[in-house]
Amino acid sequence: MRKTSDTEPRAKKGAADAAVPGELLGAHVSTAGGPPTALGRGAAIGATALQLFTKTPNMWREPVVTREIADAFRRAREEHPVGAIVSHDSYLINLASPDDALRAKSRQAFEGELTRSQALGLDGIVSHPGNFIDEHDAGLERNAAALTEALRAVPGTVMVYLETTAGTGTVLGRTFEELRDLRDLVGEEVRSRVGFCADTCHLFSAGYDLVGDFDGVWEAWDRIIGLEHLRCLHLNDSKTPFASKKDRHELLGEGSLGTEPFRRIMTDPRFVAIPKLLETPKGDADEVTNDLRMLALLRSFGTPN
Repeated sequence: MRKTSDTEPRAKKGAADAAVPGELLGAHVSTAGGPPTALGRGAAIGATALQLFTKTPNMWREPVVTREIADAFRRAREEHPVGAIVSHDSYLINLASPDDALRAKSRQAFEGELTRSQALGLDGIVSHPGNFIDEHDAGLERNAAALTEALRAVPGTVMVYLETTAGTGTVLGRTFEELRDLRDLVGEEVRSRVGFCADTCHLFSAGYDLVGDFDGVWEAWDRIIGLEHLRCLHLNDSKTPFASKKDRHELLGEGSLGTEPFRRIMTDPRFVAIPKLLETPKGDADEVTNDLRMLALLRSFGTPN
């Protein structure tokens, strides 16, 4: 049996026992010490789904997932089984940039994200659509073209989950129409590998009222994008008010969304098969206390009828 690294938090008693069979619930966890350590961190909070980085997100350095790392990751997943694992791409990537050099560098980095995620056997990559900077429609086209090239260059089963954004500045992905149009512009032969990740903080900050019109938001999503393309949920409260256009995550129930939207998500049968992942502040030295508290809150809401 693999020994627990000194860099991994120890599982707290009862963490795994709180999980509901078949659920897909967890958090973004650190890969300090290498990707295989993420599974032990997931076990420490009783996660049944995980999100991780495959590289340092604010550096261009491109690590390689060797066969040894991939094998160690597989063994760790056998020891600590989870139903779904996704990665999140680098914060530096901007596939919509009007700067040809930056866009080419971003596309190369995104291909690296796809390659590492494929080697680790992950389900998908959550990706911010990028900033258009100059012209909105041109930015959409640049992003779609770069996505198409990257998916062609790295064939496989790993999907791209385009994430909803809060709408700050020239960022793409603030509306359901933008996300739909971006996917529609991706090459037809690789378009089936593109889905979406909805972030509750981002939706609320962008002007989708999950508090006052929960059903209306998801009816609009289904009408414009299609619920079949929703592949991941980020469960985050917001530090800022409705329609603030700001991306500031808060602990669940301690921000402007409160607890009700999260109760609705946890008990709605439409979302039962979708991975639900916390990106709320850790705020603790052991990296587990807040995640345990947030996951316990979500599980206390019950399961879909």
